[in-house]
Amino acid sequence: MEGIPARARVYVACAALGALLCLLPLPATRTPWWALALLAALYAGCEQIARRRFAGTFYPVLLAGAFLLPPPAAALVAVPGALLSQGAVVRRVWRAAQLALAVWAAARVHWALDGRDAVVASDFPYALLPAGAAVLGFCLVLTLLDGGILALAERVPVRRAWRGLFLRSLAPVAVHGLAGLMMAVLWRSPYGPVAALLVLLPMCVSWWVFAQYHRERAAHQATIRALVQAVDIKDGYTRGHSERVGQASMMIARELGMDAERIEVLRFAGILHDVGKLGVPTRLLRKDGPLTPQERRVIELHPEYGHEMVRGISFLGEARAAVLHHHERLDGSGYPYGLVGGQIPESARVVAVADAFDAMTSTRSYRPARPVPAALGELERCAGTQFDPRMVSALVSVIERHGWRPEVTAGEGRVPAPGAPVAGRPGAHR
Repeated sequence: MEGIPARARVYVACAALGALLCLLPLPATRTPWWALALLAALYAGCEQIARRRFAGTFYPVLLAGAFLLPPPAAALVAVPGALLSQGAVVRRVWRAAQLALAVWAAARVHWALDGRDAVVASDFPYALLPAGAAVLGFCLVLTLLDGGILALAERVPVRRAWRGLFLRSLAPVAVHGLAGLMMAVLWRSPYGPVAALLVLLPMCVSWWVFAQYHRERAAHQATIRALVQAVDIKDGYTRGHSERVGQASMMIARELGMDAERIEVLRFAGILHDVGKLGVPTRLLRKDGPLTPQERRVIELHPEYGHEMVRGISFLGEARAAVLHHHERLDGSGYPYGLVGGQIPESARVVAVADAFDAMTSTRSYRPARPVPAALGELERCAGTQFDPRMVSALVSVIERHGWRPEVTAGEGRVPAPGAPVAGRPGAHR
């Protein structure tokens, strides 16, 4: 969060001030300080292990604090662990304030519903009601704060900053909340805090499985990066093109209101759309001047080559269809299969627009770059025949709001070969 806008820093400062206000009543609150210190130390230790060995944040101890302690004391449980974590000072302050406010809200809801008495008496199933309400409050505060920082620091449109955040966080936090409730009940039982710690063992096992999934995903992403780098080395004129198409595809998907998981898949689709060029002879990719019909037919095989390369990567999902069909046209004159209109997968229609836009705004061996307004105008002219009008409209809207900084991917000062044509249509890029 270094270098975030001033308004986002003010937002972080306001969150920190709100957290301090939650802690102010602490001296006047009857607090079991030994329990507070033990939970704070336990959370700090678990957080360090979770971030280094697993992934994400370890919520069960925080929610156990919300079920056991008064709200100001529960809020304090999160602060030492967040402040001692790695990262920039602003990030640590933000995390401490965010968690303190969320835990305070959860504790307030839990105590307002007499959850403390239910925990002490091990009153099931009633104890689940205040605990569930506390988890909802915890998630709601995290969602509100996360959406705000996304809108201010990452410049995500306000109407989309909060979309899907609550539902995505609810299921994992609910599991952590159940573990926290079990910790609290055992803590209040005759067996005491030692028994409560046993609840963390199955949580650690589940986190290990979760971490293995993320390591596998990271390995896939490393493979993707290696493939893209190989394409960039082979086709030097379009170096950086794949990453920019991935970025433009993500912008279109976000403008269309797709969920975060699908946006990520479409980013992968954009990044990998030209991976099949690894199967095309280098002399054709680097040829100065126009291609013969036979040479163009060879290059037009690259979507099928690419699909063969990525079809075994299961987490790519619909990105594989985008790799295969991103050169199809709505009027049926595209390749490799001449699909028409709705027969073309939506992911391919997104990537087709992103690919054509970056191709037009980048210098190639056979023609200079076009200005962004001219490229957008050409996309709008071809909407309905070559491109899906929804995708074109989404790209135009997002670029009008946020702009686009095209990069020259060919060598500086390179002049197109004599007789090399300027692309007559946006689909003419290689």
